[in-house]
Amino acid sequence: MKHPHRHRRRRVLLPVALGTAALLGAGLTTFATGDAAQAATARQVEKLDRGVVSVHTGSGNLVSWRWLGTDPNDVSFIVYRAGTKVNATPITGTTNYFHSGAPSHADYTVRAIVNGVEQGDSVHAIQFRTGYKDVPISPPAGGTTPDGVSYTYEANDASVGDLDGDGALDLALKWQPTNAKDNSQSGYTGNTIVDGLKLDGTRLWRIDLGRNIRSGAHYTQFQVYDYDGDGKAEVAMKTADGTKDGTGAVIGSSSADHRNSSGYVLAGPEFLTMFNGQTGKAMQSVDYVPARGSVSSWGDSYGNRVDRFLAGTAYLDGSRPSLVMARGYYTRTVIAAWDWRNGSFTRRWTFDTSSSTNSGKGYDGQGNHSLSVADVDADGKDEIVYGAMTVDDNGNGLWTTRLGHGDAGHVGDLNPSRAGLEYFKVSESSSQPGSWMADARTGSILWQTASGSDNGRGVAADIYAGSAGAEAWSAADTTLRSATGASLGREPSSANFLSWWDGDPVRELLDGTRIDKYGTSADTRLLTGSGVSSNNGTKSTPVLSGDLFGDWREEVVWRTSGNTALRIYSTPHETSTKITTLLHDTQYRTALAWQNTAYNQPPHPSFFIGDAMPTAPRPTVFTP
Repeated sequence: MKHPHRHRRRRVLLPVALGTAALLGAGLTTFATGDAAQAATARQVEKLDRGVVSVHTGSGNLVSWRWLGTDPNDVSFIVYRAGTKVNATPITGTTNYFHSGAPSHADYTVRAIVNGVEQGDSVHAIQFRTGYKDVPISPPAGGTTPDGVSYTYEANDASVGDLDGDGALDLALKWQPTNAKDNSQSGYTGNTIVDGLKLDGTRLWRIDLGRNIRSGAHYTQFQVYDYDGDGKAEVAMKTADGTKDGTGAVIGSSSADHRNSSGYVLAGPEFLTMFNGQTGKAMQSVDYVPARGSVSSWGDSYGNRVDRFLAGTAYLDGSRPSLVMARGYYTRTVIAAWDWRNGSFTRRWTFDTSSSTNSGKGYDGQGNHSLSVADVDADGKDEIVYGAMTVDDNGNGLWTTRLGHGDAGHVGDLNPSRAGLEYFKVSESSSQPGSWMADARTGSILWQTASGSDNGRGVAADIYAGSAGAEAWSAADTTLRSATGASLGREPSSANFLSWWDGDPVRELLDGTRIDKYGTSADTRLLTGSGVSSNNGTKSTPVLSGDLFGDWREEVVWRTSGNTALRIYSTPHETSTKITTLLHDTQYRTALAWQNTAYNQPPHPSFFIGDAMPTAPRPTVFTP
């Protein structure tokens, strides 16, 4: 039985320099917390470069860079242009610098100062000469389905990871055919394709999932993460007979065709494959858990509910990442946790709502069209927040609200005035509350809104400085709500994605191809993407959004309208707020990994970022 832990995210953790290297090697770091020192389990994170960016505006360049989790607290920085110092005094209070009057092609590096000693040059800045950077992409050739329907390809969701171990993030991009289907829709689809890409557009590999993986938002959830700690990210996804890896090798039978006359794939083997992130080579394939078994046991007989998949990455042992693959959420749910170590899979545990352990306890039928990963009980290990229920790090059910399925959920420190994390969720059933906020540790409902409709959208974040903590709002509600559920008046213009874009720590609204600043009378447009399109139909989501480069603010990636490039925008606004790169906050980093899962949702860190926030905590991490 787990014991409640008091909230630990309110403290600023100060690394003690003495003996740090030895402690890191053991997976431990010592921290001074006021009067005493404590040992905390360190988490494995990516060994990243500085991620320097230069974003050009009409009056100069905003240069920003990462404050790494492995940097000391008192690190300072010098910016260089072509080897010449730009700032005379080391920068201590932030990780950005505006170089007034400089041209768009100016070449920058950054040097850290540690214990008074100036370190070597960082990587050269990625140049956003027109406010954005294009990554060239090339669509796969289209085709024709057996019933004579032609299709082409559109760039869909992407994820990030250091695929080749050089310290820079690379992209894994899913290509979806124009005839991709929701599970409720019959018909053949083209194949799903996944590319590994460098930021200069170099394609490392292309994986073709083949005819026996149907294409659509619920069929292919891919995870990109360094699971074995070798410094290079792996890529995991569900595969089948005829999947072709990045080297051209075929998994299973190349001739098998398991599609039925309605286009569904309800027979044949199903695999879970781990691909080498640098080459795309299939390193191992195992049977997918759970097997589909009887199609009707998942809630219908034609193939809608049996092929609803979710995926994530979680630090189930508190130190190293595990792969989480799941099936089902309307009725039966099965979640399997896998470790990837020394070139092979080991199954850590399986959670099954139909097992004798869980049957009848209210865990079935609680899943969302996405999942979240967070250490909800503050024991140092991650839980899987799976809609209206949560599974503990050991694979046991932790809690269920029995409030059922929904489209969106958000886990974070949404109310900093109370201990622990909170969870905001919307409901699809008209007999349930339209939305609710719960204690993420216990599932205890803190407040809820009226029932009565299928509430398809909902968001929680600090978007309004006039109310403490995060605000929450949803499509079926008529008001913006405070962290305690009180009405605050006008709702934002969108209920979709989020972005830290301008200089303050209050978050902005990301929807379609624009970023807006919330206001009580109207929203203010901060960015309109040029020549780009959003993804996933009415969901209007970006290819990817998150803290990818530079300081802690978030980039947004859209596809160009002709699918010839991924267009990345980075903020041109200065900030006086200093936060460790969010890539080294593992709740946020794993959220980037699961962002592509089904109905994409924005990432949230493990601590509060917003108006009147305390000094952000430093993460306890180690790198391979």
